[in-house]
Amino acid sequence: MIETRQTQRLHADESGIAEAARLLRAGKLVALPTETVYGLAADATDGKAVASIYAAKERPSFNPLISHLPDVASARREGLFDAPALALAKAFWPGPLTLIVPVSQACTVSDLARAGLRTVALRVPSHPVAHAVLAAAGRPIAAPSANRSGRVSPTLPEHVLVDLDGRIDAVLDAGPTAIGVESSIVACLGGAPKLLRPGGVPRAALEAAIGRELVSADRAGGAAPISPGLLASHYAPEAAVRLDAEAPRPGEAWLGFGPEPDGHALPSLSFNLSPSGNLAEAAANLFAALRRLDEAGATTIAVAPVPMQGLGEAINNRLGRAAAPR
Repeated sequence: MIETRQTQRLHADESGIAEAARLLRAGKLVALPTETVYGLAADATDGKAVASIYAAKERPSFNPLISHLPDVASARREGLFDAPALALAKAFWPGPLTLIVPVSQACTVSDLARAGLRTVALRVPSHPVAHAVLAAAGRPIAAPSANRSGRVSPTLPEHVLVDLDGRIDAVLDAGPTAIGVESSIVACLGGAPKLLRPGGVPRAALEAAIGRELVSADRAGGAAPISPGLLASHYAPEAAVRLDAEAPRPGEAWLGFGPEPDGHALPSLSFNLSPSGNLAEAAANLFAALRRLDEAGATTIAVAPVPMQGLGEAINNRLGRAAAPR
């Protein structure tokens, strides 16, 4: 069930920008203008806030989200930039370019926003209103397009409200966006940079900035890209994963959800995604829990059933990927 709320329509003035930043710092959802499309923004460092993006969009799986920053310096605190990434950032930021880079030790972007990967998608938008909100918020802001999953990306605040009125806390109205297509996405993860999604910066301009040809996604030597253009390989534990378990078997680690089963002693390697059965809390904890049990030496992780309603569909989608044969 989607949480309903009153959606404010904020003017893109000093007061509206301050209110948008306040809402974001409080874990709320705000549709923001960028130079490409309107984005559905939430605090990227807050897993529960990120989970609410997926709930509002009815997004069927936890794909990585782009985190937006006000400047290159703040982006470099979140990710590790090699020479091509730095050249691209200096040439096209602020602007419609997203860079995929390895996470830094100081990265604050949540596991859920990164879909459990050790990489992070970063962008510095050029829209003055977006820049002002990001500077006032003082933290990375995750912002996929502000529409329900599968629908056309919004370029007007009216487009946002058609899909999300009553599902988000505010839309910051700055009129139509200028470009209307999403950002170009380039992965800089060592070796040749890869163009994962064509977008607002032409390929020729990108290649001129780094002095070399970009490898295309279909020749990138890995899995096909997924929305919003990132690599398809998500974090998968080394441990085997057994789904819909009523209780752990001897030697298994336990990943619970809701009240624990009566009459079963839990193993030392155990974690409950949400003892109260809250799906947003479970989504926020999912990737960190899998990694924690995996790194603690689990050989098999037994997972309690998670209902398929609301965010449960996305949680089960991700757990199914983790349990798939490798």
